[in-house]
Amino acid sequence: MSTPERPALHRRLGTVDAVTIGLGSMMGAGVFVAFAPAAAAAASGLLIGLVMAAVVAYCNATSSARLAARYPQSGGTYVYARERLGAFWGYLAGWSFISGKSASCAAMALTVGYYLWPDWAHAVAVAAVVALTAVNYAGIQKSALLTRALVAVVLAVLAGVVVVVMGLGDVDAARLALRDDFSAGGVLQAAGLLFFAFAGYARIATLGEEVRDPAKTIPRAIPIALGITLVVYAAVAVAVLSELGSQTLASATAPLADAVRAAGYPAVEPVVRAGAAVAALGSLLALILGVSRTALAMARDGHLPTALAAVHPRFGSPHRADIAVGAIVAVVAAVVDVRSAIGFSSFAVLVYYAIANAAAFTLGRKVIPIAGMIGCLVLAFALPGPSVLAGVSVVLVGALAYRLTA
Repeated sequence: MSTPERPALHRRLGTVDAVTIGLGSMMGAGVFVAFAPAAAAAASGLLIGLVMAAVVAYCNATSSARLAARYPQSGGTYVYARERLGAFWGYLAGWSFISGKSASCAAMALTVGYYLWPDWAHAVAVAAVVALTAVNYAGIQKSALLTRALVAVVLAVLAGVVVVVMGLGDVDAARLALRDDFSAGGVLQAAGLLFFAFAGYARIATLGEEVRDPAKTIPRAIPIALGITLVVYAAVAVAVLSELGSQTLASATAPLADAVRAAGYPAVEPVVRAGAAVAALGSLLALILGVSRTALAMARDGHLPTALAAVHPRFGSPHRADIAVGAIVAVVAAVVDVRSAIGFSSFAVLVYYAIANAAAFTLGRKVIPIAGMIGCLVLAFALPGPSVLAGVSVVLVGALAYRLTA
């Protein structure tokens, strides 16, 4: 008896589109959201935390790229772990990804609200989710084009911040120096929070079924996107830290806006705030893409309602999964706090990548997967206690649900 064919997504994305979606996923998180809580944890050790997060991200990106080349399907680590480790680990990876990235989506939506209209932040966040869900519903090509425009704007704004602060501000290299105000635990916690900013390259892997020549495109796009992001993050971190210092940065609600104001150019602040909103919108757009594609893959295998596996006959998008993910994110964005969302998301996504590294371990070349898996678990359990507790609880609920329904 033959297996009925599943509706396939359309392969429309090239390397530039894939890199752009990865950049769009990362840029809004790290620069505009994660630096302040990371500085509160690491104090003068912030840059060490950034390097540690980047090293773990590199290991994860390398493992993900190798797996994506072997399994060019929608679903990312859900598919890789299912194929290499078994159905349970694939399910747990998918569950962790959907849970963690739904929180990421809410954090990005709230960032839009807080930068554009603080008094109505939650309402703006919900409106942003609804609007971008509609864009995703209309198909991946439109999403990629919009993301490309958003990334271009964000990079221009970030370049302007670095030029204004480093070229014209009252920077002090002494503010970059290590003092006795940081601890190993604080640096690890900061690295875990900053990892939230690097996790966007997963979106490239989860779009494997929509990329042309995925065996070449995905392994090429992931390190390019990660490398560009690291360079940008490092430049911005050095600029803001040398202008504000770690103590002021730790308490900032809009660090880049505060930095250009401290540099003596308050007229630039509205541009930075607009750039922050655009960055968060770009991240939100690409994040919803990744979550809906993982939901599609899990629905195909019966781990989520099979209705979510439908592909729109005209737009070629997983339209029901898009709508379901958008609805969940809108509800979360209406009630959560941004920093809590970041902590929970970091834990769940680090678990997801720990499983990805375990899957890559079975392919050979074991040093990087081992380093990545250990790094993910260390950073996950170094996060703030409430984030760890919430993350462990959600993962255990997912594992129990699988056991009860398998």
